[in-house]
Amino acid sequence: MNSALRVAAPLFLTVSLAWAQPDAPKPGSTPQPSPVAQATLAATATPTPAKAVKPPAAPLRGTIDALSDGDAKQALELLRSKYVRSATLDEAALNRATLQGLLERLGGGAAIRPPGAEAETESPFRSEILDEKIGYVRLGCLTKDHLAEFDAALGNFNAKKIGSLILDLRATPPNSDFELAAEVVKRLTPKGKMLFAVHQPSVKQERMYTSDLDPAFQGVTVTLVHRETAGAPEVIAAVLRAVDNALAVGQKTAGQTAEFLELPLHGGKLLRVAVAEVKFPQNFAVFPDGLKPDLAVEVSAKDEEEVLKTGLEKGVGGLVYETERAKMNEAALVAGTNPEIDAEEAAQSDGDSDEKTPLYDTVLQRAVDLVTTIRIFGGKAP
Repeated sequence: MNSALRVAAPLFLTVSLAWAQPDAPKPGSTPQPSPVAQATLAATATPTPAKAVKPPAAPLRGTIDALSDGDAKQALELLRSKYVRSATLDEAALNRATLQGLLERLGGGAAIRPPGAEAETESPFRSEILDEKIGYVRLGCLTKDHLAEFDAALGNFNAKKIGSLILDLRATPPNSDFELAAEVVKRLTPKGKMLFAVHQPSVKQERMYTSDLDPAFQGVTVTLVHRETAGAPEVIAAVLRAVDNALAVGQKTAGQTAEFLELPLHGGKLLRVAVAEVKFPQNFAVFPDGLKPDLAVEVSAKDEEEVLKTGLEKGVGGLVYETERAKMNEAALVAGTNPEIDAEEAAQSDGDSDEKTPLYDTVLQRAVDLVTTIRIFGGKAP
């Protein structure tokens, strides 16, 4: 079934709304989608059945944060003196507990890692056109060669009058090459726009990144992100969200829009700690909590790995659109054949069966629905 048809019916309720830039958000908050975007997201979201849920227990961190400094210190002293196994709460144990608590609180801002953990895996570039209407780009590794392929893909989209772009960042490994991240974003944002700045407390002057190019593509843009989207690819999604009103689909990102130092420990492991933070326009924060997607789509890591592998090998079109089943027609009646039975027998001879679930990229499907809806109800051809 065509993606547009799957979402068109509920979206007729939003026809009277106009596509517009969002109001400026309050400092520290994430920019809000425009009215059509909000209605679109509501219409494309999968409804969740209502069920009784017990109220969650108060988080331990909230309880501890509510203590005064004096109470926190007193609680530690009482634990050391009164706990049934107080001998286990020696200085070494307290040091480890302190480090564990700090790392948990800092989230993506610090970690203990083995040497060589930052080795980047290879991830190819891929682009294609979906349903002759939507450009799809899987950026892969963030490299100069892939940036050149990105330019070629955008040129192809423009030549074929493609008005929508889905930028897939799920297969872009984490790295800290913010220069290349800025180059990617420049292709999709207005010239003269401030993109982001890198702020390091020990350095007075921030590194500012501004678009100095005419955009190579000016259509509707949606990014695909997941839990492991971190560093430079995370910066790309965040900047496009802030500057170009590009919506993000998938899962909340890792929250590592920062520059890191890896400091060696005596035992051979490394302390990886953020020393500079990326600041975005409109003062919304991504570090250390991550970028929350505009349209959340939860999938398992195993399923996502499978669709990304299949999409690279065979293309993503087959992961988005359902294949139309063979149907009985007049020619088949005259010939005395049944296309439905023939197709079923062919599938069984290939080792397939009705019990085999077709493989679909749910995140990409929802992005296609979203792009189609924006184009239709934003007054533009899909």
